Amino acid sequence: MEPLVHVTADDPRFGAVAVALDHVAGTLTVSGGGLPTVEMRRAPGTSPESHVPIGTRDPERLTLTVDGAEETLRPAKGFLTRRSYRVEAASVTRGHTYLLVPDSLGTSGLLRDGRRLGAFTSSGDGHVSADWDTADRDTADASGPSPEPYDASLGYALAAAFGTGAEPMWRLTLDAVLDLWP
Repeated sequence: MEPLVHVTADDPRFGAVAVALDHVAGTLTVSGGGLPTVEMRRAPGTSPESHVPIGTRDPERLTLTVDGAEETLRPAKGFLTRRSYRVEAASVTRGHTYLLVPDSLGTSGLLRDGRRLGAFTSSGDGHVSADWDTADRDTADASGPSPEPYDASLGYALAAAFGTGAEPMWRLTLDAVLDLWP
C-alpha cells in the first residue's frame, strides 16, 4: 500500500470528489465542490494494520470530523461474517445514523437511517467509486431517499478508510479454521 495517495473520483451525481489517504500517517481527507470536507485520523502512536487503509478498526483510536464538527465513528472488528466488517457513523449535527456494510465480495452498501442510498467500491488504495440507487430519480415521488452531499462525503470517506466488500461467511470461517490447522 502506498503511503500517500491523492485520487479524484468522478461521482455520477456529485462530480469530482478528492480523496487523500495516508496509510502511514493515518489520515484521510475527502472533499469536493459542494461537498462537506470529511477528515479521519488515527491516534498518534497507533501501529497501522496493513489490511485496513486507515490503519485500525479500533474506534477509540479514530476521530471523524465533517466540516470541523466531530462525529461518532464505530467500525466493527471484522471477523467471520460480512456484517462484522460494517462501519457505523452517527451524525449529531444532522441527526442521522450511517452504515457502510459489505453486500458482496467487492462492494458495500451505504445506508442512512436504515434506508439504502447506494453502493461503494474501494480496493483499499484510496480509489473509490459510488453507484447511487437513486441517481436517476429526481422527482419528489421517487421511492427511497435521495443522497445528499453530506451522504456522499461520508460514504467516500468510510469506503476509502476501511475498504469495501468481504468474503462470504463460509469462506471466512474456512480461512479461520485453516489458520488454526497445524
